[in-house]
Amino acid sequence: MSLNKLIKQCALNDKTAQATVYELYGSKLFALCLKYSNNKQEAQDNFQDGFITIFHKIEQFNFKGSFEGWMKRIMVNTVLQKYRKKNVLNIVTENIPDEVIVDVDEDEVSLDMLLKLIQELPERYRLVFNLYVLDGYTHKEISSFLNIAEGTSKSNLSRARFILKEKVESILSDQISG
Repeated sequence: MSLNKLIKQCALNDKTAQATVYELYGSKLFALCLKYSNNKQEAQDNFQDGFITIFHKIEQFNFKGSFEGWMKRIMVNTVLQKYRKKNVLNIVTENIPDEVIVDVDEDEVSLDMLLKLIQELPERYRLVFNLYVLDGYTHKEISSFLNIAEGTSKSNLSRARFILKEKVESILSDQISG
């Protein structure tokens, strides 16, 4: 069955077609939810809510652009809606450098460790960091998604980078002294 036909069948509430879409894209979309959630349980909740929204709005997909990209945007928006409701995106005034460069030697810090450190960031910093660094959104787009000023997005990104840099340096110094 072609992707277009599969999407049309999902719009008709065809449970088999919906199961197929779930099987085809579930692991990628769950990984996306993990990236934006505090823990696995929260990611599972966001994942389920996101899929409900996808199937509820699937008739709105206009077959222009990537279906996978359309679903990813819905998943990200589902997660961000919850953060907006929790009001974790408030402006925080801190004295931080404008631009923090984090240079990580892959032999010294594993990707898994780096992802774990990103997951430990405070929500407002993790969201902006993921949207900007991992998903390539602009500060203008992020400010729109999160309903914050562009300057706040830039500030939160700098703070996230600063925190990550300090944590990586701490891990490396522990490895050297340990």
